[in-house]
Amino acid sequence: MERASDLTQRKAKVDMAEDVVAPLAGKVLSIAVASGDTVEEDDEVLVLEAMKMETVVYAPSDGTVIAIKVAVGDQVEEDDVLATLTD
Repeated sequence: MERASDLTQRKAKVDMAEDVVAPLAGKVLSIAVASGDTVEEDDEVLVLEAMKMETVVYAPSDGTVIAIKVAVGDQVEEDDVLATLTD
């Protein structure tokens, strides 16, 4: 049985992470960061291509990249998680 303190700790850990999501469907052209990299808000994270136009996806906040969820060449849908940052 989970205690209330366990639930609070789990939620706190989730709240510390922030996802970088795809603003539109497209193909991953390049990835500018790697796990462990420190980024500032509005730093380039990756580039998507949709309908022969490139869209740069930027970091939503300052933090450290803890996971890259895609690879170059992957097709993604709008709102797919591309990377995860933590404070």
